Amino acid sequence: MSGRSELVVALDVETLDQVKKLVSQLGPEVEYYKIGHQLMTSEGPTAIHYLKEQHKTVFLDLKLHEIPNSVTAAVRSAGRHGVDMVSVHASGGQAMMKAAVAAAEEFSRMKVVALTVVTGLDQRAMNELGWHCSPLEQVIRLTELAVKSGCHGVIASSQEAKKIKGIVPKDFLIITPGIRLAEDDKGDQVRSGTPAIAALNGATHLVVGRPIIQAQDPAKVARRVVTEVEEA
Repeated sequence: MSGRSELVVALDVETLDQVKKLVSQLGPEVEYYKIGHQLMTSEGPTAIHYLKEQHKTVFLDLKLHEIPNSVTAAVRSAGRHGVDMVSVHASGGQAMMKAAVAAAEEFSRMKVVALTVVTGLDQRAMNELGWHCSPLEQVIRLTELAVKSGCHGVIASSQEAKKIKGIVPKDFLIITPGIRLAEDDKGDQVRSGTPAIAALNGATHLVVGRPIIQAQDPAKVARRVVTEVEEA
């Protein structure tokens, strides 16, 4: 994989059997996996334990958004299960993000990344929420807050990655979900991008779900994502 961008496969499935099948199909092509709400509420920490047994890196993407004490407890619990990276909502505020970072520091390599604006939101949806600014403006505002809070990175679309790269520390992580190959249906990902665009814009991690997990040959699609990044 390119030194600039790492592939993260989103395990948007319901059962441990599906996880095992995908991990077997992908083999050494993929080291990094993301567990979200669907799998976590279905299988609990069992899926985390399985991935760690396979020596995989685990991103627990629960987008924590609560009072600082509750987030502290959740991050500690994730750390005890061996999670390598956990997400919080940047809109939860600086105190909450600082609490998450402090809890993560109890574990040697655990990182905290802050979600800025989900890739399913466009300008119209932003206005409905009372955010009378562009998605990019909100992403920049929340990124600056995440940096001040000590977070290790942010989650944002590939469209905003280039702007983020110019305002964050050198080792700051930029995780870009909504990655689609050129011919893929964007689905509910309003602000999506291709692997090459995300890599060129400075993304450190590319999250790919449906294009890989729904493919007849998941490993082939994963290799194509990697190739597009390396050739960008």
